[in-house]
Amino acid sequence: MFPFLSLSRQCYSSKPYPFLSRSFTQSSAALARKQEKKIRTPSKKALAAKEKRRAAKVSLAQSKLEQLPLLSAISVLRAVEVASPKAMYELYIKTELGNGVAVPKGRFKLPKEAKARPEEKVLVFAEGRQAEEAKKAGAHIVGGIELIDGVSDLASKPRFDSNLFDVQILNNRIRATTYLCTTSLIRAITPRLGRFLGQQGLMPSERRGTVTDDISGYLQRIQGTSEWKADKTGSIHMPIGSMYFTVDEIARNFRHFMTSVRTATGNVQDNRQKEAKKAVNIGTVKLSSTSGPGIRITDY
Repeated sequence: MFPFLSLSRQCYSSKPYPFLSRSFTQSSAALARKQEKKIRTPSKKALAAKEKRRAAKVSLAQSKLEQLPLLSAISVLRAVEVASPKAMYELYIKTELGNGVAVPKGRFKLPKEAKARPEEKVLVFAEGRQAEEAKKAGAHIVGGIELIDGVSDLASKPRFDSNLFDVQILNNRIRATTYLCTTSLIRAITPRLGRFLGQQGLMPSERRGTVTDDISGYLQRIQGTSEWKADKTGSIHMPIGSMYFTVDEIARNFRHFMTSVRTATGNVQDNRQKEAKKAVNIGTVKLSSTSGPGIRITDY
C-alpha cells in the first residue's frame, strides 16, 4: 500500500500509520493550579471608619441644601407648623470639644420666656457674716461644713437625677440645683464633695464664679435666669419660643441665647473673668420645630 516504507530500514515503522499517533513531546504540559485570591474581610474598625466617612458626606450634602438666614428659616418653619400653633422652635448648637476642654455651660434669661422656668434652689457653703448676707440675698440653704454629710449621703443612693439632687438637711427633703461656696470653705468641702458633685458639674469652681466671697452679688446676677449645659458630645438643645411668638420675638431670643453660648465658649470675652479661656469653636447652628426640619442658620 505504501511501497516506499520498505526502501530503508531507518524509515521503517511498526505502526502502519505513524502520523495518526500522538507524540509525547507534542502534548501540552499540565498547567499549575491557580491559587484562589483571598477575599480580604474588613475589620469592624475599618467598617466603622467607612460608615463614618459616608455619613459625613451625606451630612455635608444635606447641610449645603438646608442653609438659610435666620428670618427665612423662621418663616419656613412657621409655614410647616401652620396647623400646630403650640409647636416650639428648637435651637440646636454643636460645639467642637477638644481633649481636656470642659463641657460648656452658662446662664441666660430670654427677652420673652419660651416656657416656664424650672424651680431652682441654691445651696451656699458660708459662715458668719457671709452666711447672713447669703440668706438675705435669697439663698435657699445656707450653712458650713455641717452640710457636707447631708450632701454626701446622696452618693449611696442607687438612683438620682443628674440635674436635680435631693439634699437631706435636718430630716427635710430639699432640692438644690446650684452650689456656691466662699473661698474660706472651699478647701474643707473639696476632699469630701469634689468627686460627688464634680462628676455632675455642680462642684463650686473659681473658673465659673461659684467660689466667691461676694455671694449676694452672684445671687443678684443669677436671679431670674436659667442654666443651660451642653452634653458630653458638645451639643446644646434649647427651646426659644412658640409658634404664636412674632418673628421679631423669636429672632431676639435667638440672638440673646447665642450671645450666652459665645460667652461661655470663649468666643466673646467676659470682663468678669480674671483669665481668658480657650475658645471652643461653634461648628453648627440649626433651627427646627416640633415637626419641622432642621435648618442650618447662616447668619448666627
